[in-house]
Amino acid sequence: MSQMTETNVTKEQLIEGLQEDLSREYKAIIQYVIYSQKLDSAKYMSIADELEKHAHEELDHAIAIANQLDYFGEYPTNEPKPIEVPEDNEGMLWADLRAEDETVKNYRQRVRQAEALGEYALAEVLQDLLMQEQDHQIDLATALGVVADPDRRKEKGPKGE
Repeated sequence: MSQMTETNVTKEQLIEGLQEDLSREYKAIIQYVIYSQKLDSAKYMSIADELEKHAHEELDHAIAIANQLDYFGEYPTNEPKPIEVPEDNEGMLWADLRAEDETVKNYRQRVRQAEALGEYALAEVLQDLLMQEQDHQIDLATALGVVADPDRRKEKGPKGE
């Protein structure tokens, strides 16, 4: 979405975006729960513990977004985005990193939309979520030995993404 469109955003578009964000949070919760239990080599044991913490944080994010949707009088979605379940350790971490990249991009957009609509409290909530999501990016990128910033990352991982 362009900057001009974001400044002309409607409340309905903001709500639709929040519903999408909530679906991404559900996906993250499910993937982190699965991956935290499926990572199976000594090399990944410390990141498995970290993924378990991420799952709890993503649940907090989902509740925060659901609260914001309730504020707008909307019923929160019950559908997660499609779940990725690679069989190999590295594939799981790349799937999570790609998901975090998408989440960070969307939260940045949502902050701009909220500010454009004068929803400054929502923008603050989203900023807090954004900071945690960027921490998740850093954790995953570190485990994979790559740069956290997707624009500077040379290797995109499995699937060539």
